[in-house]
Amino acid sequence: MDIEEIGKDIVDSAIKVHSTLGPGLLESAYQKCLAYELTQRGHKVRCELLLPVQYGTEEIDAGYRIDMFVDDRVIVENKTSEKLQPIDKAQLLTYLRMKEISLGYLLNWNVPKMKQGIKRMVNKHPE
Repeated sequence: MDIEEIGKDIVDSAIKVHSTLGPGLLESAYQKCLAYELTQRGHKVRCELLLPVQYGTEEIDAGYRIDMFVDDRVIVENKTSEKLQPIDKAQLLTYLRMKEISLGYLLNWNVPKMKQGIKRMVNKHPE
């Protein structure tokens, strides 16, 4: 499947989940419902995927976890905050670089309309 088609399904699924549940739940609830919705659409979804830090020749578990990895091509980070912060965007860009992935989505579920909570981010230099 084309990466843009995967992205479209992520956005469509997020809007469907949010319109069904509304704002105010825990991040984990949205993540599980989004994973379910994407799986129903035929996507492979891995949640809480370990992301080790490469330090020299060693891979070190420093506690980093990718919220969702869709079809081994797109990273999704879920938030339930009043407002996305610059650190949230920096986190996703760092994960994209570390995993050598070109596309990611930052989803803030604590918004009146989901389209206000979707931030598409691109790593311009995947390895």
